[in-house]
Amino acid sequence: MRPPLRLLLAFVVVALATGAHGKSSVRLEALTSPEVQALVRDGYTTVLVPIGGTEQNGPHMVLGKHNVRVDALCERIAQTLGNALVAPVIAYVPEGNVAPPSSHMRFPGTLSITPQTFERLLEDAARSLRATGFRDIVFVGDHGGYQRNEQAVAARLGREWAKTPVRAHALVDYYAAVETEYAAALAARGYSNAEIGTHAGLGDTSLSLAIDPALVRRDVLASGRGLDAAHGVYGDPRRASAELGAIGVDAIVARSVAAIRHATQR
Repeated sequence: MRPPLRLLLAFVVVALATGAHGKSSVRLEALTSPEVQALVRDGYTTVLVPIGGTEQNGPHMVLGKHNVRVDALCERIAQTLGNALVAPVIAYVPEGNVAPPSSHMRFPGTLSITPQTFERLLEDAARSLRATGFRDIVFVGDHGGYQRNEQAVAARLGREWAKTPVRAHALVDYYAAVETEYAAALAARGYSNAEIGTHAGLGDTSLSLAIDPALVRRDVLASGRGLDAAHGVYGDPRRASAELGAIGVDAIVARSVAAIRHATQR
């Protein structure tokens, strides 16, 4: 059976974008306005909103770890879905009080906004994407601290848009895969919970190595200096590797794709 002409045209648009921008073919910011319009018209009605954060990650990982990771993982998720695009990363998120400083704001370089500002930002981004014609707007957060904020915004927009075909979704399965499948796989390989950690430990650092080795300062890992709670590290990253991180990448992508497909069924 020959595919419908409109679907073929959509493939052509993606192919052209790929030729000009390489891996950025599913990214809104790498497409022109007419290209986005054509893709939405031809079935690309799901858009992922990657949410990262700019925070301390110990002395061995860069401040933008979450931004790079969620961007790369959303690209893989969108490519696997086959009908989704990826919005620009939201890099400003709640990271603690500014004055007096709390949580990650106790460390230089961290950027924080209030939960109210963050939720308003998500709402306005979602309304903009709705105006373009997207029907399923999916918040994808790489940070555990604002998962409830994502859910609150999705619920509010759900009530507001209840009589329309548009839906907002908080993809809690993305982060849950890190805490469940990925952590369990590392534990099954003999790593302790104390080593895997909750922030900048073995699990977190391995995931970053799998996405982009430039996110991690290997010389600091080798020296072991400052890899403790006093320096923002909760876990032991010294045995981190890209091979271990690849387990997390696969778990996140697989669970996220399944959850989005389930949530966007009509």
